[in-house]
Amino acid sequence: MFKKAWLLKLLLNIWPPLRFAGIKVDKISADFRTAQVSLKLNIFNRNAVGVHFGGSLFAMTDPFYMLMIMGCLGDDYIVWDKSADIDFIKPGKGKVTAEFLVTDALLKDIVAHTAHGEKYLPELPVYVKNEKDEVVAKLNRKLYIRKKKSA
Repeated sequence: MFKKAWLLKLLLNIWPPLRFAGIKVDKISADFRTAQVSLKLNIFNRNAVGVHFGGSLFAMTDPFYMLMIMGCLGDDYIVWDKSADIDFIKPGKGKVTAEFLVTDALLKDIVAHTAHGEKYLPELPVYVKNEKDEVVAKLNRKLYIRKKKSA
C-alpha cells in the first residue's frame, strides 16, 4: 500500500471526495501514527442554517484510521472501515479539525487479537473540534482488521 506518508497526504488532498468537500489533510506523520484534517466553512459545505453540513463533518474522518493502520501494520493485514456513527454536539462554525492517533497500545492490541487469523473490530473515537477547541461532533469509527493467511 502506501509506504510514504507525504505521498498519501498529497493524494488525499487531490482526491475528489475530500477536495470538493473542502477537506484538507494538514498533517500525516512519517510513521503514520498521527494525522490532522481540517475543514473551513464555505458556501459549498454549509447547511440550510449556515453551519457545517453534517455529511462533510462525517467525511472528514474517513478513511484516515484505516489508511494509518495499514501504514503502521504493513501488507500482512487486511484493514477496512466497517462502520461509523456520529453524534453532533454543537453547530460547527468557522474552521474545524479532527486529529487521529495510532498508539503503541492500539497496535499491540491489534496484533494480539489477530495473531491466529481472527478478525478484530476495534472502535476508535474521533473528535471534530472548532477553533476554540470545543467538540462539535464525536464519531466512532469501527474497523475490520485481520491478519492475512500465509500463502
